[in-house]
Amino acid sequence: MESGLVASHRLRLPLPSAAARSHLLRHRHPLAPAPLRLSLPRHLPRPTPLRLPAALPLRPPLPPLRASAAAAAAAAASPAPGDDASSPKFLGVETKTLKKIVPLGLMFFCILFNYTILRDTKDVLVVTAKGSSAEIIPFLKTWVNLPMAVGFMLLYTKLADVLSKEALFYAVIFPFIAFFGAFAYVLYPMRDAIHPTALADRLLAALGPSFLGPVAILRVWSFCLFYVMAELWGSVVISVLFWGFANQITTVEEAKEFYPLFGLGANVALIFSGRTVKYFSNMRKNLGPGVDGWAISLKAMMSIVVILGLVITGIYWGVNKFVIDSSSMPVVERKKKDKPKLSMGESMKVLLSSRYVRDLATLVVAYGISINLVEVTWKSKLKAQFPSPNEYSSFMGDFSTATGIATFTMMLLGRVILRKFGWGVAATITPAVLLLTGVGFFSLILFGEPLTPLMTKFGMTPLLAAVYVGAMQNIFSKSAKYSLFDPCKEMAYIPLDEDMKVSPQSYLLQYFV
Repeated sequence: MESGLVASHRLRLPLPSAAARSHLLRHRHPLAPAPLRLSLPRHLPRPTPLRLPAALPLRPPLPPLRASAAAAAAAAASPAPGDDASSPKFLGVETKTLKKIVPLGLMFFCILFNYTILRDTKDVLVVTAKGSSAEIIPFLKTWVNLPMAVGFMLLYTKLADVLSKEALFYAVIFPFIAFFGAFAYVLYPMRDAIHPTALADRLLAALGPSFLGPVAILRVWSFCLFYVMAELWGSVVISVLFWGFANQITTVEEAKEFYPLFGLGANVALIFSGRTVKYFSNMRKNLGPGVDGWAISLKAMMSIVVILGLVITGIYWGVNKFVIDSSSMPVVERKKKDKPKLSMGESMKVLLSSRYVRDLATLVVAYGISINLVEVTWKSKLKAQFPSPNEYSSFMGDFSTATGIATFTMMLLGRVILRKFGWGVAATITPAVLLLTGVGFFSLILFGEPLTPLMTKFGMTPLLAAVYVGAMQNIFSKSAKYSLFDPCKEMAYIPLDEDMKVSPQSYLLQYFV
């Protein structure tokens, strides 16, 4: 039972009438009722007037909801800035992507076009030179090419620390362009004055014919320098400069879609450059007696190399100037690891401590040794059949064109082979092709004497037959290498951790073997 004081303090609120309740239901925003005065005893302070809360609507107001939904739909329909739908397209590809891919494709075509000319020319120079032969090539790759590439790697690492990416690109490619132009117009015309022929003859007489290779490097040192620079063009300009720039400005999605087309375009460049080499090599037929036809052909081909080199730098400048900006660059965040810097020897030890890397290096080294054994023997036969530089170069032009056609076809088949049979089968095809064709080539050289009457019926000598069979062996093995072996090798590098992938020693391990 309540006390009188508590009962006197109870708040008694009058209930709203039925008319007031119907008023609240009809109106979503009714006016608040007048404040109620409470009667309290006089000895207590009077409270402030209380107000009832405004009546809540029974349902949300429909017109504002409709407007909000319409605004949301309009926001969803309108593309955000930078959205794919807002970018104009050409042939189903965004124009901003084409502005990057088309110049990159032109750069790659020019680089590969130059490389084919340089590759064919370097063989002509060192193989057909007086006092030299195809046996000089292994010595060149071991004692000249390797040290110069190591030196370049160290120099490139130092320059990368002090130069911007654009300045580094120009600092690397301009010396190549200048050298090839100077070789055709300065060094080659002065070859008799700058080559120590007499000294080489005395050394060869003192050391014996077993030192023919090292002595020949000294005898034709400018040709050997051209050979090394041509080799470095293939590794430095293609692998370091071009692919570094392409990976810098393209996204992963763009790379997946367009990088395979670069491989097909490379073989198209191989075909056209082979035709170019053959055309300029045959210029000797239209020249008078006593004219050095090879010097004229060399100047014409090196002029093309210089012009296309300048085109490459112009495309690179244009892309950086007018196409690429900070907003379109793919952003890749990498956390820097605080690791002590290792020396060259220590880095190689770290790489070779991995069984995976050792097996991969063994695979690549075995291919390099095998292809060099066949190539050196074949090029010696090629020199015997075509002793003139123009004839040798003309044949190499046909060889490059045939290699481009075969590789183009094999690249189309290689995608099917990788997809259907997997990495193992695709990686095994190149060694199998090299083994079968190599056995056939060496069998013809060693045991081809009984086949001489049969070859005569077809108008061929054993030497010419060996040249053609060796050419077929090289075409099939190189096309299998470019279309299957090289992609499988790059795929095998994917499981390596990031430090092993980007180390200069890993690059050195890939290239020189």
